Amino acid sequence: MKYLEKIEEIAKDACLKHGVALYDIEMKHASKGLIIIIYITKMGGVTVGDCRSVSRTIGVILEEQDFIEERYFLEVSSPGLERQLKLKKHYASAIGEKIKITYLDENEKAVTKLGLLKEVLPEHITVEFLEEELPILFKNIKKAKTYFEFKKEKIDFED
Repeated sequence: MKYLEKIEEIAKDACLKHGVALYDIEMKHASKGLIIIIYITKMGGVTVGDCRSVSRTIGVILEEQDFIEERYFLEVSSPGLERQLKLKKHYASAIGEKIKITYLDENEKAVTKLGLLKEVLPEHITVEFLEEELPILFKNIKKAKTYFEFKKEKIDFED
């Protein structure tokens, strides 16, 4: 996108200033204007205060530099429990987590499975599925995200 590189530079600096890491930037056009979503992370999780601080810093710089020609809206958020995996660094940060992945198998058929991300190498990832451990080339991955499984706990109402 037109402004992505400049916004990324501003977001990285703001994240560094506030002790968080830039995870991703999403830009999309809507009827009300350009929506810029900055996703941030940190060990132990991102707070609302982290999002507010980073948003204020980025917002002030965007206003000062005034390079976005159209109407825009800025959002700063955590990528959430189930976050998209797009870049190799996203995969590396998810090692040991469950993922839901859609990839092309050896017959070039799209397959979607749940598995455990075991390893990230330059050309592929290794995912442990119930039946096997499988290397999957990055070029064959159609989409992937971390997968959070809510565990239902039995509540004893007699205590």
